[in-house]
Amino acid sequence: MAEYEGRLKHYAKVELKELPESRASGAQAKVAEGEALLGKLTPKDVLVALDERGKQLSTTELAQWVGKQQQTGKDLAFVIGGDEGLSDEVRARAGLVLALTRFTLPHRLARLVLMEQLYRVFTLLRGESYHRA
Repeated sequence: MAEYEGRLKHYAKVELKELPESRASGAQAKVAEGEALLGKLTPKDVLVALDERGKQLSTTELAQWVGKQQQTGKDLAFVIGGDEGLSDEVRARAGLVLALTRFTLPHRLARLVLMEQLYRVFTLLRGESYHRA
């Protein structure tokens, strides 16, 4: 994580925020977490909700999408949900619901894959040689 976070900081402001685990359980936990997540967003944020049921994009397609978002002057906020998944409200607020894979991944692994892919996206946008298509 630290490796890719350091690499990404050359291209964009990177801020990792973790919310405390909800004390509720089941559906109540999902709703409480969703409210907490949405409460952290600003009108300037474009929410990207990571969800195995989301849209699968190639790295190049994700780079094109991120490039378009950069032109709007908005910030991207990537969200990985808790054990119960993301609430319907979070998914509805998302500008993109993205699947890293159809597999269910542990949060730390999903974060690592996301950070590496974002680094790859920014190298593509800059025309640098990290990405090999």
